[in-house]
Amino acid sequence: MTNKKSDIDAELISRLKRDDHDSFRRLFDRYSQPLFRFSFSYLKSKEAAEDVVQEVFIKIWNHRDEIKNDTSFQSYLFTIALNAVRKYFNKLSRQNELKHNILFDFSENKSRFDDKPDYQSLLDKLDELVARMPEKRREVFIKKKIENKSLKEIAEECSITPKTVEYHITEAMKFLRTEFEKLQVNGFIFFHLFIQQ
Repeated sequence: MTNKKSDIDAELISRLKRDDHDSFRRLFDRYSQPLFRFSFSYLKSKEAAEDVVQEVFIKIWNHRDEIKNDTSFQSYLFTIALNAVRKYFNKLSRQNELKHNILFDFSENKSRFDDKPDYQSLLDKLDELVARMPEKRREVFIKKKIENKSLKEIAEECSITPKTVEYHITEAMKFLRTEFEKLQVNGFIFFHLFIQQ
């Protein structure tokens, strides 16, 4: 059974190397669901798992000439997927660190900052408020304040002008300032969010 599967893979890869789109589609049909389940088991996010599958198959297509016929294609696929999962966690870790820094920079009592019982609830509130923003504004805000991208990069990625990027960031900051003032948050001032960079 395994030999038959390997033979089919070898034939499809051989055709894939000749730029055969049908072979690529058949490999996708054979492996996309197992890759999705594998990625989802780590990421617990449907969208993130789908992104991993997409990333794996983009890499397969772009590097089809480099695929070896004498090794397990399935192992090769899952190695790429595992690396993509690791990359996702590294990105998530950097984003969480930036959010932590937003809170930490303006804490009145830095030495006991992480011990604050309301620290996690403030992070959750920040996420909740960002989620309530209009879609384009949320996208721009996350790219600027969480992913730390430049105005030019954001403008290009979102197909809008740098002025429009600035407008969305300004409106997002006003919204957050108003909402946190309503909460009367003492000791955690979010002005770090409101500084134009």
